[in-house]
Amino acid sequence: MATEVARDNASFMLQAKSLGFPVSNTSTRSFFMAQVMLRIFAAVLTLTAICVMATSSQSIILLGFTFKAHYSYSSAMRFLLVTDAIVCAFSILSMIFVYHLSRSGSNLKNFFYLFLHDMVITVLAMSGCAAATAVGYVSRYGEEKMGWMAICNRVGKFCNQMRIAMVLSYLAFFSYFALALMSSNKVMYQASK
Repeated sequence: MATEVARDNASFMLQAKSLGFPVSNTSTRSFFMAQVMLRIFAAVLTLTAICVMATSSQSIILLGFTFKAHYSYSSAMRFLLVTDAIVCAFSILSMIFVYHLSRSGSNLKNFFYLFLHDMVITVLAMSGCAAATAVGYVSRYGEEKMGWMAICNRVGKFCNQMRIAMVLSYLAFFSYFALALMSSNKVMYQASK
């Protein structure tokens, strides 16, 4: 009977480890280290996307007229720039909260706030990426039924820079998606304690 209970406890610990639940001090440290690294990754990615986007412009001369392509001419691209700035700022601010959380010990309410923060930032990043992707698609391929023509064949450098900025923004979104999954996992574990 005692060996059966010990075997059940050991299998539970192995299952908990395989599900990603922290079961020791080392895995708690790993959780906080992964949190900090992903937040740094998101901050650097969004800051780089902002720099690429803000410096992207291209001028062309067509029939004697000069046309300039710049991110600020599109409301969707301005929205992406603002969402990237918010994600970057809150990534840096949330690192302070994660550091405080790692020092103060485990409190379910604090982990829930962290989860809520990660979800809000994830949704915000997703909305900025989706808006920019829609405009980018129309810019690249046009929309014949609406009479909108593609412009990327004329301002290719600008479109390529905007594509790089969007890819960086999507990578930041996936970082926050991973953070949201980790935070929800931690809240579930803390709630079951």
